[in-house]
Amino acid sequence: MSVITLYIDADACPVKQEVYRVAERHALRGVALKVFVVSNSPIAIPRDGIFGGPPDAKPGTTFAGGPLIERVVVGSGMDEADNWIAERAGAGDIVITGDVPLASRCVKSGAEVLAPNGRRFTKDSIGMTLATRNLMDSLRSAGEITGGPKPFAPRDRSAFLAALDQAIVRLVRAGFGQASGPL
Repeated sequence: MSVITLYIDADACPVKQEVYRVAERHALRGVALKVFVVSNSPIAIPRDGIFGGPPDAKPGTTFAGGPLIERVVVGSGMDEADNWIAERAGAGDIVITGDVPLASRCVKSGAEVLAPNGRRFTKDSIGMTLATRNLMDSLRSAGEITGGPKPFAPRDRSAFLAALDQAIVRLVRAGFGQASGPL
């Protein structure tokens, strides 16, 4: 079985609830997946009602028999959550992050990477995105006022939901998230 793993860089992620809903919907359709909510401090995750696998599966389980959503609390050091995710993410996985350096590391390892606004980071786009991020960081360090990102809007949430759904469908079509053998 090749489980689709979703990694949420969760400390400042505004779309955690959306990830849970999309994961539950696909799990109910028989897609084998797992969600890791990775943060530097404990974050609440759903306790009930999130389940996956075949209709006769126990609530709260995936095909593999474990919980669909798992919280991972890493150390409080700089980039601890990023390192935990980057060390594990690869082909057949989806990473949700607004952190461009983490996105770059995960794209290089073959993972699908989405920003909370639905933007897909790809091998073709990550170089320019990282260069722009580094330039803006240098300008801010030099005292330039750059304005920062746009506020998160309802259309960003909608775009994210569509992008996550499309990423899962792409991976399923590529052979990920399917049980091997009888359920």
